[in-house]
Amino acid sequence: MRDMTLSELELLQAQAAGEPAQALAMDEELFRAFYDRTAKALWAYLAHLTGSPQLADDLVQESYYRFLRTNYDWESDAHRRHYLFRIATNLVHDSRRRGHRFISHEGLPEPSHEPHLEEQTQQRADLSRAMAHLRPRDRALLWLAYAQGASHREIADTVGVKTASVKLLLFRARRRLAALLRGKEAARGTRREN
Repeated sequence: MRDMTLSELELLQAQAAGEPAQALAMDEELFRAFYDRTAKALWAYLAHLTGSPQLADDLVQESYYRFLRTNYDWESDAHRRHYLFRIATNLVHDSRRRGHRFISHEGLPEPSHEPHLEEQTQQRADLSRAMAHLRPRDRALLWLAYAQGASHREIADTVGVKTASVKLLLFRARRRLAALLRGKEAARGTRREN
């Protein structure tokens, strides 16, 4: 038996269900190239928002599936990417509405025995914990802006806010994160003194 392509499989499933065949948004070659360019960043974004690598795996798969099922003509590759991230963001919101709890700390790195590495590891752990205490939208804004390097317009499209409000929302999110991190520093300083 030969391997079937995604488009052939979709056609067979549609025929078996008695539905009219619906064309996929992209051909297989174009999709593979798009997937190669975006999958790693999308997974990191979802893993960061949810705090669960397993849930991120599932949401990545569902995001690409929904992306492929849309019959939309994109203006550019950047527009495709933002649309994909918007789908992923909506899936995270939907999952929250269904009552799923996110953000575990199971993936945090273990402390090292070298002083400078231990300090870096502790800083990363503190940042991860502080981010976990932020609102989901704040986490998404900060991740898109500083980890993904997205523009304000791209962030607005992905998160679903007006472009003009992104600057203020990022300012507030940074302020909340800084307050949480200052609290961690104060708590750590108190522990060292004792």
